[in-house]
Amino acid sequence: MANIAITHTNVRSWKNLAVAIFLFIEAAFVIFLSIGTEGLISTFVLTSKRGGESITAPDLVLPTFITLVVIGSLVGVAGIWQLVKGFKKANTILITTVGLVVLAFLIWGTRGQSLNLTGMLISSIVRATPIALAALSGIYSERSGVVNIGIEGMMLTGALASVVFASVSDSMLVGILGGMLFGMLLGWLHGVLCIKYRVNQIISGTGIIILSLGLTSYLFRAVIDPNPALSYPGPAIPAWPIPVLWKIPVIGPVLFNQSPIIYALFIIIIVTQILFYKTRWGLRIRSVGEHPRAADTLGINVFRIRYICVLISGALAGLSGAYMGIGVAGRFNEGMTAGKGFLGLAAMIFGNWNPGTAYLGSLIFGFFDSWQEKLAIMQVGVPGELLAMAPYIATMIVLSGFMGRVRMPAADGTPYEK
Repeated sequence: MANIAITHTNVRSWKNLAVAIFLFIEAAFVIFLSIGTEGLISTFVLTSKRGGESITAPDLVLPTFITLVVIGSLVGVAGIWQLVKGFKKANTILITTVGLVVLAFLIWGTRGQSLNLTGMLISSIVRATPIALAALSGIYSERSGVVNIGIEGMMLTGALASVVFASVSDSMLVGILGGMLFGMLLGWLHGVLCIKYRVNQIISGTGIIILSLGLTSYLFRAVIDPNPALSYPGPAIPAWPIPVLWKIPVIGPVLFNQSPIIYALFIIIIVTQILFYKTRWGLRIRSVGEHPRAADTLGINVFRIRYICVLISGALAGLSGAYMGIGVAGRFNEGMTAGKGFLGLAAMIFGNWNPGTAYLGSLIFGFFDSWQEKLAIMQVGVPGELLAMAPYIATMIVLSGFMGRVRMPAADGTPYEK
């Protein structure tokens, strides 16, 4: 027993040392950024405009040098505390430190310049939306016990279908429904392969991604691109301002002047949260994902529940693709999903298969996506290729900090056989 205790003590000591070293490095990096920033000001504009109307708010003005030194000092103190006593929640401190370093880099990039922070937050919400819909898609499927890594392919097919349907019908609503329908078709295919024929779920999802990449590229080049009537549904879906609320400074433009699909996302998150944790059907979904044999013994149709959830998963993935196709871009581009389906799965894991916290993870990735674009425009002296890696680096950091705290549904990925 003594040897075991010593081993645990050593492991904890090494963990404390590793965290402390990381925090010291981060503090040194932030203080290094402060070199040459004396006398400079970082200005964050909070005023936003819509059409010819402005929603005014005072600018946030920070002395670059002093702010960076304060942030670096806070991180350094956290490192000393971790080394001496240790935080009870080291992962939380790590994530907070990463957030402070990102803030410091943003302040450094804005030295002597100004950045519209409200516009950046709006962009973060917009960019987080397809990731959040993909995360919800994964939650519905995996809560019922079916791994769905084919979300990326369903999104891509939904994007193409939405553009074609909207172009032919001259209706954005028809385009959205068309994208959801084709996402459901691929969800049905995934369900048949995994539930009925018990194909390995990872292989099935990978096959759907490969099929979608090849099929959408072929159809786009051979059929859609040569026919403008099929490839241009019109301008992207405009924002719908909510009366009175959208004029609240900062908060109003960010939350209450968005696309109707974003409002629909908020409703879906609330409904999903209530469905899973407050209704009998939600309890059945979770029981099928945790203990399908026990659920079957109680008379729950495991196969039907899984089919329904995979179809819902496909519909949400198709909606995510439709949002990218006609909600933002106003057209289809090959490979336009650009890995956002996988970012959605990362957000799902970050959120521990919970709708609310999964959306929080989506916001983090959306922020980093917007962050790298803004810094590239401001020409901060960092190569654009490195800045473009920011969302994916954030994914690795977030998952490495939270993987030990999450638990996937017990029967996730396991085919059920009566």
